[in-house]
Amino acid sequence: MTGNSTIANRNAAILSVTKTEADVVIPSTRFDEELEHTFKRLRMPKGLLERLAGIKERRGWAPGRHFTDGATEAGEAALQQAGIRPEQIGLFINASVTRDNYEPAVAVGIHERLGLPSSALNFDMTNACLGFVNALTVASSMIDAGAIEYALVVAGEDPSPWHEAALARLSQDGITRDQVVQEFATLTLGCGAAAAVVGPADRHPDGHRIVGSVTRAGTEFSRLCIGGGDGMFTDATGLLNHGVGLVVEAWLDAEKDGWDWRDMDSYVTHQVSNSHTNKLIADMGLDPERVPLTFPYWGNVAAAALPMTLALEAERLEPGARVLCLGVGSGLNTTLMEIAW
Repeated sequence: MTGNSTIANRNAAILSVTKTEADVVIPSTRFDEELEHTFKRLRMPKGLLERLAGIKERRGWAPGRHFTDGATEAGEAALQQAGIRPEQIGLFINASVTRDNYEPAVAVGIHERLGLPSSALNFDMTNACLGFVNALTVASSMIDAGAIEYALVVAGEDPSPWHEAALARLSQDGITRDQVVQEFATLTLGCGAAAAVVGPADRHPDGHRIVGSVTRAGTEFSRLCIGGGDGMFTDATGLLNHGVGLVVEAWLDAEKDGWDWRDMDSYVTHQVSNSHTNKLIADMGLDPERVPLTFPYWGNVAAAALPMTLALEAERLEPGARVLCLGVGSGLNTTLMEIAW
């Protein structure tokens, strides 16, 4: 018995995966300029976001644009790409971290805008940056069970309120190096949206079959990253070491259960930073040429980061390619999902 939860899927496939890039490019140099006084006082060098995290820029929504606009657009594109009509959707999940209010669910507004039927189950599934992959697991399992035929999953993110709050705090006199480090990860976040349609593989031979997934919890590390109304605060070193460590533990236990992921064609990871990606590649022995990177220009787009990267990677993947999605979210939780392209 391993420490993983394992699901082997029988008849579920991703029929489409799409992305919405937010409208405005926000270079990391802008944050450097706003924090110039603090960095100078603390004798911290400029360019930390690009030098340490590898993030040159991220995206922001244009004035008047909302993260749900991006999620709706991604959902519309996913339906069109899959050739599925709104009335065929039996399950709709919003997996975003971002929300304007506690209730109602973000899903309900997007459900209405997409013209989905009243018979479509709809709700939010939040699990930090892992939410989208978790939603794919739920959707594929419900298709396997015969409960639904088609599912639509979306996530739209907007961390700009956290950016503004962090910049305001870190510009104050008396801020320490430790406080800068604690909010550093906030400034790596970016805006964007993604969507995917999941359906029965036997009806869609050109779909990308979800082979299965393993999930593992490390909730003893639940305090390493806390996000709330006043911002996001992280133990960056602890998050790096224990987050990657959890992924490696899940990988090694999965091998004992017969999963063979040593020679995949593409490893689509959650997009965090240089240090996270480099450690993941080193600790798991991955070929860096098979690990696509989007964080240098999109930043960490929370729950939308992995599916946005998958949507971009899909443009070059050939039929028959083996893809492993490596999701991880604060809490900590990880899911490794195999897709037969």
